[in-house]
Amino acid sequence: MAAQDTFPNHNAEWAASFNKGHLTLGQPTKKMVIVACMDTRIDPAKQLGIDLGEALVIRNAGASTREALRSIVISQRLLGVREVAVVHHTDCGQFTFTNESITEQVKSEAKGNSTITKAVDDLQFLNYYSNVDESVTGDVKFLKESPLLVEGTLITGWVYDVYTGKVMSLVVHSLIVRA
Repeated sequence: MAAQDTFPNHNAEWAASFNKGHLTLGQPTKKMVIVACMDTRIDPAKQLGIDLGEALVIRNAGASTREALRSIVISQRLLGVREVAVVHHTDCGQFTFTNESITEQVKSEAKGNSTITKAVDDLQFLNYYSNVDESVTGDVKFLKESPLLVEGTLITGWVYDVYTGKVMSLVVHSLIVRA
């Protein structure tokens, strides 16, 4: 049985006690975006005490702010977001490969398919860092230097420990101020 086959029953349980229908279109009450990894051991809202409707959560491989930038810009301009929390984690799979190794793997699986070769050559897997502290600091720096974020945006960087369940602040109060 595919996992998706269980969706209707699980959703029926969820919907039976659902009481958040009053929430407005995507406007987070905390005016916050959380950028987190897609790792299955991570549940950023629950682990940080964020309830439904309080923050937007953007998830991607490695919690890349480069990949999340489009969504952050939209959330700032259309939803009033003024705070970004970058949450990376220990034991992240993003540190287990290089852009070159994953590109070569895709090409070898495609067995000379020029369409796939071109597509993967045009794709960046965004694994610029070798450890979690460096990745959080680098992603916060990337956002702080982006001309696309609204002045006054508060950016913080965090590391979630997948073994203890604890979160540690790495970059505190990185405020965007333009000259």
